[in-house]
Amino acid sequence: MKKHKTPEYCRASKGRAYTRIDGQWFTLGRYNSQASRDKYDAIVAEWLANGRRLPQKEPDATGTVSVVLANYLRYAADYYVGSAKELNKIKTLSGVIRKLYAVLPAANFGPPELKTIRQVLIERGNSRGYINSQMGRVCRMFQLAVEDRVVAVAVYSVLKAVAPLVRGHTAAREGRTVTSVPDAWVDSIKPYVSRQVWALVELMRLTGMRCGEACAMRACDIDMTGSLWIYTPETHKTAHRGHHRVVELGKRSQEVIRGFLRTDLEAPLFSPAQAMAEHRTKLHARRKTPMSCGNRPGSNRKAKPRKQPRDRYDSTAVRQAVQRACKRAGVPQWHPHQLRHSFLTRVRKEFGLELASTLAGHRHVAVTERYAHADRQKARAIVAKIG
Repeated sequence: MKKHKTPEYCRASKGRAYTRIDGQWFTLGRYNSQASRDKYDAIVAEWLANGRRLPQKEPDATGTVSVVLANYLRYAADYYVGSAKELNKIKTLSGVIRKLYAVLPAANFGPPELKTIRQVLIERGNSRGYINSQMGRVCRMFQLAVEDRVVAVAVYSVLKAVAPLVRGHTAAREGRTVTSVPDAWVDSIKPYVSRQVWALVELMRLTGMRCGEACAMRACDIDMTGSLWIYTPETHKTAHRGHHRVVELGKRSQEVIRGFLRTDLEAPLFSPAQAMAEHRTKLHARRKTPMSCGNRPGSNRKAKPRKQPRDRYDSTAVRQAVQRACKRAGVPQWHPHQLRHSFLTRVRKEFGLELASTLAGHRHVAVTERYAHADRQKARAIVAKIG
């Protein structure tokens, strides 16, 4: 007979407490507070009194779509820790749903409403793949609502019956295929970016790291004891799935990093605030106006500027810096994620697909195939020889 263990009192991000019973999440309040402990004790007591099962409750017919959204946003904030991209997609989708159906009873949400949301996303110019992924998120919102007894399971079932958009049978545009970026285009931007951004570009080109992983790099996350340094990101894209991510850093990567090591081991290595300070220092060094004339250093700065440079880069900031540099360098636009494609394509060509998958941190080789493009020139040579 299966033994039902007592549910644990757990700590989530941002200091919140929760417990999970029979697949359902219960948020309890501030971690280690008396109120959260009392709520936990009450939920567990009810579970024990019912024979170690949650009492079966009728779905709340008065719950609105706003309730479904609020519950899912709280759940996502804990589940997708370290995946800012996923959270941004969920928040964007929530804004669309809230604008259309905030006060609609959740029990009345069905395929017509789902298709209306899909049409709004099409009219906004989103790609077919992005729209299909957003429709999947709507379904997951209502799946959680079924667990929370906000809606009946039939509501979720009919939403799952809505077929995804198919290539060639929709007005939604097709997404652009991400390709490798030529080294000449990458090298051309070096004079037009800060040394911090260039270091991030170099690390992505040398290791195939995701941009977010490179931006989050700290000295305390790097084991520097061996000839190969081992970087273990604190958070990464698939951390919520329990995947372990390790990045090996060779001699060239180590040389890039050494110039940014700090005494504060928990501080991000690459800082926009530091880049701005270095930029101002360079401007002052090029100053031609005598110090007795004009503005003195710092005297013309705003007391409360609208934007302050942060202590850590994110993917958006790096992408914008690269795109501005591409425009100044006069080369076609490319974005940092293409560096990962370039790295994995090169590894696949020289060492095989399996090793490329390992270095990428992918669980399945099929995922790597979308990044590491096959060597078509070698294939053509073989066909010319045998065909």
